[in-house]
Amino acid sequence: MKAIFLNLSAWIVLPFMDAIAKYLSSDLSFFQITWARYFFTVVFTTFFMFFFFRKQLNFSQNIKLQIIRGLSLFFANICFFYSISVISMAKSLTLAFVGPLVTTALSSVLLNEKVGYKRWIAVIIGFSGTLIVMRPGLIEVNLASISAVGTGVFYGFYVIITRKLHSTDSPLLTLLITGLVGAFIASFFVPFVWINPTATQWSWMALMGIFACIGHILIILSLRYADASKLAPLSYFEIVTNIILGYYIFSDFPDKFTFIGLFVIIISGLYVFKREYYQKI
Repeated sequence: MKAIFLNLSAWIVLPFMDAIAKYLSSDLSFFQITWARYFFTVVFTTFFMFFFFRKQLNFSQNIKLQIIRGLSLFFANICFFYSISVISMAKSLTLAFVGPLVTTALSSVLLNEKVGYKRWIAVIIGFSGTLIVMRPGLIEVNLASISAVGTGVFYGFYVIITRKLHSTDSPLLTLLITGLVGAFIASFFVPFVWINPTATQWSWMALMGIFACIGHILIILSLRYADASKLAPLSYFEIVTNIILGYYIFSDFPDKFTFIGLFVIIISGLYVFKREYYQKI
């Protein structure tokens, strides 16, 4: 029960980060917002770990994979923050939910895991859900929608690499390195798009980093009490908070095609999780 509470809390908190990013995107570049997300997340994560988990920190045993993992999440964030700066948060997140399906598709190649035909069918059906949302040929498919799908693709790589690192590095160390990689890379390019934020905007960016830090720490804590495979389906709860925030802050509400596509993607994802769960028993 404690694991479920912590994990659900994380998926309630993280959409607030997205809402702040969308709000700031009306005045600031999505790339500058991504930099701020990483910079402040590293600041608050380092502070938290130094005071509460200092004894658990050791140097990474696989720094190359850590860097690749950090880059995967960095590009996922770039794609997602650009996407929500143009289209609704709910539509972006719905398209990004192809992530678990991408993970399944890639696991057979990169992890040498056996993926049966039933799970392949679920993956194909899940991708059809993205087509329902995007409706290519019926409406213009824009770069923001493609970027949202790109978020799911990069996140799929991120999960695959996380599985590889699970047995070598501590989750807290992985969280810190991921933040450092994103902040380091973004710092090289952010001067080209930099707009001097106001004091209020700095405060919002710092708050965005706090939400990101709290959300990921809650996920890490939840994994102390239950396996990732058991908690993974709870990530779909994020769409509930996402829709509520999008409606009340930006007056965005998903159309019927987004809801239908979301239903198809979630059902496919839950079926994949179920098959993976019983395969591990």
